[in-house]
Amino acid sequence: MSLFKHLTRQNTPTATLLTRHLSSAASKLHDRYTFKPPSSLSREPQNPNVTPTRPNKKKPKPKYKPPSSLDRTGQKPVRSDLPFDFRFSYTESSAKVRPIGLREPKYSPFGPGRLDRKWTGVCAPAVDPKVEALEGGEDGNLKEHRKEKRGLIQGKPLSNAERKALVLQCERGKTNRQINIGRDGLTHNMLNDIHNHWKFAEAVRIKCMGVPTIDMQNICTQLEDKTFGQVISRHGGTLVLYRGRNYNPKKRPVIPLMLWKPHEPVYPRLIKTTIDGLSIEETKEMRKRGLAVPALTKLAKNGYYAFLVPMVRDAFLSCELVRIDCQGLERSDYKKIGCKLRDLVPCILVTFENEQIVVWRGEDYKPLKNRWILKDRESFDDDSGLYTGEEQTEHDNSG
Repeated sequence: MSLFKHLTRQNTPTATLLTRHLSSAASKLHDRYTFKPPSSLSREPQNPNVTPTRPNKKKPKPKYKPPSSLDRTGQKPVRSDLPFDFRFSYTESSAKVRPIGLREPKYSPFGPGRLDRKWTGVCAPAVDPKVEALEGGEDGNLKEHRKEKRGLIQGKPLSNAERKALVLQCERGKTNRQINIGRDGLTHNMLNDIHNHWKFAEAVRIKCMGVPTIDMQNICTQLEDKTFGQVISRHGGTLVLYRGRNYNPKKRPVIPLMLWKPHEPVYPRLIKTTIDGLSIEETKEMRKRGLAVPALTKLAKNGYYAFLVPMVRDAFLSCELVRIDCQGLERSDYKKIGCKLRDLVPCILVTFENEQIVVWRGEDYKPLKNRWILKDRESFDDDSGLYTGEEQTEHDNSG
C-alpha cells in the first residue's frame, strides 16, 4: 500500500499501469463472485417508475409554552367567601377617604375573569359585585361575621405559659419563618403567605418597617381582622401572630392572588396653595419659618417610627411649628408619613420642600389629655393585653 502511494505521488507511467491493473482485477472479482448489494443498500431504485421514499423522520416537538395566568379558557372564576373587601393594602388605604379619579381604566389586578368580584379601581367589594362607585362604606354585617368567625377559630384564650412557649418558638434563633411588612403595609397577597406559614407552625413572626410603623395599633388590628388570628406578642416592630386553637390548615380560606400592583387613585392634594385661615403671604412666611426651625428628629430609611406621634405632640406644647428631617427617604414615603401625622396628632401640613416635613399645630390647638399611647413593648399577660380595635376606640373617646 505504501508502494502504491509512493508511485502515485511520483505520477509516472509505471504508476498508471499499476492502477489500471488493480481496477481490472477488482472487476474480475466482482464478476466471479456475482456480488449484488441488497435493495436497502442500493442507491438506485429497483423499479425506475417508483420514486424513492425518504426515511420516516420524527416530527419536531413543539416548543415549550409556559401556562399563562391570563388564559382562563374553560375555567370558572374563583369564588372567595372572605367577609371583607379585597384591597391591595389594608393598612395604607382607607374606605373613608374618597379618591377624586383613577389613573387607569378599572382593570382588575387579579387578572381578567379570575375573580367573581368586580374591581372598582380601589377595591373588590364583597357585598355588591356590580357596584360601579369608586368606594363605599363597609356593611356592618360583615364586621359581625368576621368577629364571629374569628371567635370560633380562636377558641379558648391562651394561658400565660402557652403564650410564652409560642413566643419562644418564634425567636430568631429558633426559626427563620418571618414575614416583612414594608412601605406598602399589609398587602392582600401577604394573607396567603401567613396561611402558608400557619400550615407548619402555630404562630408566625412578622417584622414591620418604615411608614406603617407610625400606627402600630392599626397594623395589629388589621392583622387580626383580616387573618382571624391573634397578636400574642409585640416588641417594637416585631409581632407574633397566633393562628388559633381551632384552626384547620385543610380548611384555610380561598385567597385569590393579585398578579400585579394596581395604580394608586388620584387623591386631593395634601399641600394646598394657602392654609385655611391664612393669606398667601402669611402661608409663604410660615413655610420659610418652618424650614428654618431646628429639626425635631431625623428619620432613618425603613426605620421604626412609632415614637414620632408622641414626639410631635410634646413638641407642640412649646412650639407651633415642627420640622422633621426626611433626607434619604422616598418622596412617596414622607408624604405618607405627613398624611398619617395629620390624622393621628392631629396637625396641619405646611410643606414637603427639601425632603422636610413641616407641620403646624393650628390656631386653636388644645393638647390632648389622658391620650392613650402605644408602648414600645406590650404586655400580654392574663390581666392585661393588647386593646382590640373597638376597645381602643372606646378608650380614646373616654380620654
